[in-house]
Amino acid sequence: MIDLALLRDNPDLVKRSQVARGESPDTVDEAVAADRARRAALTAYEELRAEQNAHGKKVAQAPKDEKPALVAQAKDLSDRVKAAQLAVTEAEETADAALSRIENIVIDGVPAGGEEAFVTLRTHGQTPTFDFEPLDHLALGEKLDAIDMERGTKVSGSRFYFLTGIGARLEYALMSLALQRAVDAGFIPMIPPTLVRPEVMRGTGFLGQHADEIYRLEADDLYLVGTSEVPLAGYHMGEIIDLAAGAKRYAGWSTCYRREAGSYGKDTRGIIRVHQFNKLEMFVYTTPEDAEAEHLRLVALQEQMLQDLGLSYRVIDVAAGDLGSSAARKYDIEAWVPTQDAYRELTSTSNCTTYQARRLDVRYRPAPDAKTAPVATLNGTLATTRWIVALLETHQRADGSVVIPEVLRPYLGGLEVAEPVA
Repeated sequence: MIDLALLRDNPDLVKRSQVARGESPDTVDEAVAADRARRAALTAYEELRAEQNAHGKKVAQAPKDEKPALVAQAKDLSDRVKAAQLAVTEAEETADAALSRIENIVIDGVPAGGEEAFVTLRTHGQTPTFDFEPLDHLALGEKLDAIDMERGTKVSGSRFYFLTGIGARLEYALMSLALQRAVDAGFIPMIPPTLVRPEVMRGTGFLGQHADEIYRLEADDLYLVGTSEVPLAGYHMGEIIDLAAGAKRYAGWSTCYRREAGSYGKDTRGIIRVHQFNKLEMFVYTTPEDAEAEHLRLVALQEQMLQDLGLSYRVIDVAAGDLGSSAARKYDIEAWVPTQDAYRELTSTSNCTTYQARRLDVRYRPAPDAKTAPVATLNGTLATTRWIVALLETHQRADGSVVIPEVLRPYLGGLEVAEPVA
């Protein structure tokens, strides 16, 4: 969870963070009280255990005629120890529940408020204009024989699709470019599992407010991941990792699954909001003091990708009330989608400080002889299926063809223009 020392010593700071997220400050008072009750129950149990141990020695050394009375006392003491142990278990469960409602402490400067309270940090590029009526990505995808929603729905239901022909090749090209960029930046490529255990999903913070977005296989007690952030966060679970040579950086290529619960009626056309997609996710373990610099580094990699793909975008500082429970700060990059006359999210990158590492028990040694401490974790998208939306719409031509950005051409056999299928 969060640093308990911070909760105990500076509850007002934690309250300010909760309020900025739109949560009640009462959650902090409840967590402080539950933590205090847990510690009191543990102290009472340990004192009784010590008394029980001392009494056991007394029984062993007592004269024969005194033992019956002492044994009776030992029985009473044993019952009290069992009751105290049960009280500890109950107090720990109550404390865990209370502490789970305390989300990560937002970093100073994060805008307070809900989804619409974000701050635009910068924009890049001119929004594209056309001397013809532009088509949306699905109409273009159908002309190019690149997207087949009808058969996706027939086979799997709503919000599923087939990428076909140039659509499939375009996604592969995007993902391959992103992977190469990540490798060049020092990331280790990974193809992680897409099914994870509950403790991993819980440890990353996805079984709180986002639990209804996740597919669960009840017979196996496993969850389908909505991002490779989850298995990559669990990769070093329960370990003490060596950061002496610098941060550990991974790039996970995976299929992702989201139920899109609560999105009824939103983005029902095309592939903006779907149940299954591919994503290249950057994930970093680093020291807490280097986390903010690493966060900016991830954003820079994302921006370079979008610039090289010829997309117009803005970078926003996401408001506290729109952060996931694990994120202390999140930057989104939203690309311009011409037919929607709006920016739409293509990437997110989050600094989760030590929140996930505390839950997953991932530590490092700040110095050779120092005590271990939680690492900081960060994550950020470098390519995903949704990018095809902005690419098709931005680079379309009047005849329904689409110009392929130069950086993608080596992954498409040199193809310069995707032509409509006759």
